[in-house]
Amino acid sequence: MTDTADPRFEPRYQEIATFMRAPYVPSMDGVDIAMYGIPYDGGVTNRPGARHGPREIRNQSSINRAMNHATRINPYELARVADVGDVRFAKVFDIEAVNHDIETFVRAILAAGAIPLAAGGDHSVTYPIFRALGTRAAPIGMIHIDAHTDTWGPFKGSKFHHGAPFRLAVEDGVLDPKRTVQIGIRGGQNTTDTWDYSRDAGMRVIFIEEFEDLGVEAVIAEARRVVGDGPTYVTFDVDGLDPVYAPGTGTPEPGGITTREALRMLRGFRNLNLIGGDVVEVAPPFDPSGNTALVGATIMFELLCLLAEVRAS
Repeated sequence: MTDTADPRFEPRYQEIATFMRAPYVPSMDGVDIAMYGIPYDGGVTNRPGARHGPREIRNQSSINRAMNHATRINPYELARVADVGDVRFAKVFDIEAVNHDIETFVRAILAAGAIPLAAGGDHSVTYPIFRALGTRAAPIGMIHIDAHTDTWGPFKGSKFHHGAPFRLAVEDGVLDPKRTVQIGIRGGQNTTDTWDYSRDAGMRVIFIEEFEDLGVEAVIAEARRVVGDGPTYVTFDVDGLDPVYAPGTGTPEPGGITTREALRMLRGFRNLNLIGGDVVEVAPPFDPSGNTALVGATIMFELLCLLAEVRAS
C-alpha cells in the first residue's frame, strides 16, 4: 500500500518546495546530509540572476525520484537527508559580510555532524565554504567542473568575485592545488593570467579539447588520480555544460560538456573521500523553460547519491 505521508508519493506540485522533496529541518539536528541554498549573486562579472537559483532548483527538484537508475543508490535509505534552508545575509550588499555569513552557516552544518550540499548562487560562494572545510594544516582537494578556472586576481577593485574563489582558497591555504582538477575549461580570455595561475600553482587543468580526446572514462581516472584518498569537494558550475543544455547561466561558453557526459562523470567519482559539494551559477531568469534549473537539480541529486554512499560506508 502506498504511504501518502511519504512525500515521494505525493503529487509533485503539492506542498512547499524543498530540495528533492526532503523534509525541511532548519535545526540540523539528526541530519547526515544538509542541503542548503545560497541565494547570492553579488560576485558576478557578467549577467546576474543566480540569486534565484536555489528557489528554482527546489521547484524543479520535485520531479526527482528516490533511486538512481544507473547506480541503484537510494540516498534516503543510506542517510538522513534534509533541506536546512538558505543562508541568510545580514548585509547583502557587503560581499565580505556575505562570505562571513556563508562560512558561519557551513560551520554550523559541520558542527551538527552533517555533510554540506549547496545550491548557489554564483561561484564566489564556494570560497567561504572552503574556509569552513579546510585549514592550512589540512587543505582539501577539489574536483571542479566548469568552463572557467576561477583563479583570477582582483577585478575592478575587488578580489571577491565569482572568477576568483579558488585563487583565494589557495592563497588562504585551505585548498591544495596539487589535489585539484579543473574539467571542461574553455572560452577566450583577454590575458592568460587565470590559466597560468592554475598551471603554476600545480592544478591539473583539463581543457575541453583534452576532455574530448581522452573521453569520459579517462577523465574520471585522471580526476581520481589527482585527488587521491584525501578529503575532496566537488563543485559543479553549470556553465561547464554546453549552453544548449544550460542556457540559464551568467557566463555561458559554447562547446561544453553534455549533460549525459556530466552525469556519467559524476557517477565515476563514487567512493572517493567526498566531504561536500555544490551546484552553482544557475540563473533562472535567462531560461524561462526551467531546463537549466532542472539540470541543476539533477546534478545535485547525483552529488547527493555520492555523499550518501560515502556517509554510509
